Amino acid sequence: MSDHAVSRRTVVSGVAGAAALSLLPRRASADSPPNVVFIMTDDHATHAVSAYGSAINDTPNIDRIAREGIRFDNAFCTNSICTPSRAAILTGTYSHVNGVTTLDTPFDATQSAFPALLQAAGYQTALFGKWHLGHGGLHDPRGFDHWAVLQGQGPYVNPQLITPEGRVSHTGYTTDIITDVALDWLDRRDPSRPFCLLVHQKAPHRPWRPDEAHGDMYEDAIPQPATLRDDYAGRSAAAAAARMGVARDLTATDLKEPVPDGLSSDEELDWKYQRYMEDYLRCVASVDDNVGRLLDHLDAQGLTDDTLVIYTSDQGFFLGDHGWFDKRFMYEPSLRMPLLVRYPRRIAPGSASDAIVLNIDYAQTLLDLAGIPDTAVPQRMQGRSLTPLFGGHTPKGWRRSMYYRYWMHDDSAHHVRAHYGVRTERHKLIFYYGEGLGVPGASDRVFPPEWELFDLHNDPDELHNVHDHPAYAPVQAGLERELARLQRLYGDEPAPAQAA
Repeated sequence: MSDHAVSRRTVVSGVAGAAALSLLPRRASADSPPNVVFIMTDDHATHAVSAYGSAINDTPNIDRIAREGIRFDNAFCTNSICTPSRAAILTGTYSHVNGVTTLDTPFDATQSAFPALLQAAGYQTALFGKWHLGHGGLHDPRGFDHWAVLQGQGPYVNPQLITPEGRVSHTGYTTDIITDVALDWLDRRDPSRPFCLLVHQKAPHRPWRPDEAHGDMYEDAIPQPATLRDDYAGRSAAAAAARMGVARDLTATDLKEPVPDGLSSDEELDWKYQRYMEDYLRCVASVDDNVGRLLDHLDAQGLTDDTLVIYTSDQGFFLGDHGWFDKRFMYEPSLRMPLLVRYPRRIAPGSASDAIVLNIDYAQTLLDLAGIPDTAVPQRMQGRSLTPLFGGHTPKGWRRSMYYRYWMHDDSAHHVRAHYGVRTERHKLIFYYGEGLGVPGASDRVFPPEWELFDLHNDPDELHNVHDHPAYAPVQAGLERELARLQRLYGDEPAPAQAA
C-alpha cells in the first residue's frame, strides 16, 4: 500500500468545491427506499446523552435526532465489546453465529451483511471511520463502493485511513476528519440513487483524548454515580475480580497528568473520576458537534425528509458506575445502547419506545426499509425489523426478553469472567460459567460457577443479588426456563457448568 499525505484543509476545500456543484437530490416518494446515514460511536454510554436524561452533559445535536424522531429506551447489545458488537450489527446475528466472539476473532467479511445486500439492491454504500474487524484478506470491508477505515482503534490525532488503494495520512483531529471524508463522499455521490453512509467514530473510546476546541469543558465538579464506591458485597466474585476500577486501574496514559501528592484514598478516587470524566465528556462533545455537521449538511442538500438517520454506539460504558470504566458485564450501564432514529416520512417527532430491541435488529430494519423482500433476507439473521415500533407502540408478539453472552473470559487486561444471561422487562438472571472454553483471547483459568438475579424495579443499580432467595423462587425458575428457551431459539450451546 502507498502512503499519501492529505491535510484536513485539503479535504474541507474538496467538500466545499463539490458542494458548489449544487447536485440535485433524488426526490423520493413515501414508498421509495430511504437514504441512510448510520452514525455509530464507540463506548458512548446512554447516560451521557441528554436525550436520555444525562445528569452530567448536554448533547444538543444528538438530541435533535431524538426530538425529530424516536428514542428507543430499551436498546441492548448482545455482547458488550467492540469487535463482536460490530459484527452483530453488520450481520444481524449473535457472536456464536458470525464467529466473532472476542477481540481476538477477526470477522470473515464474506458472510452476509446488510451493506452488501443494500449494494446489490442499488444503493451506493460507503464506510468511513472505525472498522475494528480485522484487515487484509477476508477481513477488509466488503459491500461498500467506498471505504476508508482506521487501523484497529486508530489514534485521536493525525490518523491514517486504510483504503482499497492504500493508506492515506490525514492531519487533524480524527473525529473531525472522519466527518470531513464522509461529507466529501456525500457531495460526490450519484444524486439519482439512494445511499447508505456509515460514519463510525472511534470516540469516545479510551484513552479519551479531547481536541483543543473542547479542552476546557467540564472543569467544574462532575456529579458522581451513587455506586462509585461499590464494594460488591453480596454479589458474585466475578464483580470483585474485574480489573477496570477508576480507583485502581486507570493508567498514566488515561489520566494524562500525575495524581497530586497528599491525597487520601478517597480524595484520590474523586480526583481520578473527575479526570476520567472530563476527557470522556469532552470527546463526546466533539462527537456531538460533528453529528450537527452531518445533520446540517443533509438540510443544506435537501436530503432530510428522505434520509433515515441512526445514532447509536457499539455498546454502553461504565462512567464510574460500580466504580468502573469499560464495559463487558451484563449490568445495565454496559448492556444499554443509545438508539435514536429519525425518518420524517415514517416517524413522528418526539416519539419513544420502551420495547426491548437489540443490536442484531439493525440489519433487518435497514433491509426492510430498503424494500428487500423477506425471501431475499438471509435466514441466518436473528433480529427483527424495528419498523413496527416506529409509531411508538409495541405490537402484540414483540419480544419480552433478551439473551446476552460475553465470551472473552478473564482476559489479561480486564479479567471479566465469561457469562450469559436473560433480561426481561423487570428481572435479570446472569450465569458466570467460570471457564474460557478455548475461545481466542480467553484465559484458561477456571473459577467456580456463580449466579446473579436482580429485580430491576426494586434494585435498578443491581446491588442486591436475590438468587436463591425464597421470595424469588418462582421468578428464578421462570428465568431459568426463559434462558433455556432463548438459547434454543438462537442456537447457542449452554456451558458445561450449567448442565452440571
